[in-house]
Amino acid sequence: MRHVFPCGTPALDFVGTLQERRATVPIERIGSPGLLDSWLVEAELLDERPASDHTDLRAALELREAIYLLVRARLIGSPLPAGAVTAVNRRAAGAPVAICLGPGGTSRSGTAAQALADLAREAIEIIAGRDAALLRECGRPDCTQVYLDRSRGGRREWCAMWTCGNRVKAAALRARRRQ
Repeated sequence: MRHVFPCGTPALDFVGTLQERRATVPIERIGSPGLLDSWLVEAELLDERPASDHTDLRAALELREAIYLLVRARLIGSPLPAGAVTAVNRRAAGAPVAICLGPGGTSRSGTAAQALADLAREAIEIIAGRDAALLRECGRPDCTQVYLDRSRGGRREWCAMWTCGNRVKAAALRARRRQ
């Protein structure tokens, strides 16, 4: 499966693995250990599939939702939920992915738990750092993807122009033509 990475940061792309959160039936993109493995490799957190199991999947889903709760709190200006803080901190305390330098560049090896620890640490840096002020949620009503708005002027509206931006603009054009 090809996953999408519109945010430019793995921690926020990870949050986006549950798409359309407000829909009756959200779209789950890492609903099995195999899908989690493919996401971790496609996100370039690991070079090889870590052979995740259902325990790793449960940990990943718990981490994803904790990160989302923290990001959502930052977006609406509310206090950080204590349970989400505890879950992210617990995961961030784990061992990192091993990075090795070789003749062909770098290689990344480790387990799913190590990759999740790296995601948790990145999420902490975003939520607690200067980048928290750049957090935005996609402007397309059905999309709940969060991203960092690093655009000039800070006026980015969509998680990705090639998906949500095009859909919104096409819908607006169709509406104008109907009138």
